[in-house]
Amino acid sequence: MNRLANMIATVMGVGYLRPAPGTWGSLVALPMAWGLHALAGFPLLAIGVVAAFLMGLWATGVMTAGSDDHDPSEIVIDEVAGQWIALLPLSYVAWSRGLDITVLWPGWVAAFVLFRLFDITKPGPIGMADRRGDAMGVMLDDVIAGVFAGIGVMVLAGLWHGVLGL
Repeated sequence: MNRLANMIATVMGVGYLRPAPGTWGSLVALPMAWGLHALAGFPLLAIGVVAAFLMGLWATGVMTAGSDDHDPSEIVIDEVAGQWIALLPLSYVAWSRGLDITVLWPGWVAAFVLFRLFDITKPGPIGMADRRGDAMGVMLDDVIAGVFAGIGVMVLAGLWHGVLGL
């Protein structure tokens, strides 16, 4: 097996943590996202999403080549990409308004919980992407879960700050 592909796909071995490697992958994505945002704001996190997706697609393809298991649990780069997508709305707001992103901590909690909920339950298009049975499906189900979670974060923020006026 290609060592570089393994390091990327398992996010430096995080995917081997038990139980729930996907949750560990999502958790490790949080400080990584904070670091990217702290370095250069929303643009760098957005570039990071694209890079994680492309590297993850390659690494997943290498790791699953010739295997019956199209989505081994140790592959968690898809969780990192999806979790970062869920955090993009928070990064954008903090970056565009000059806020310290840590003040948006309730949104970080919501992004994490919603992403894990959508990634685990796989409703609608998330499940369809997962059933592709290839590296693209492995990555796409988490990308879509991240989009759903990001939308959920925006809806919750709108309800909290708009409708409820808090």
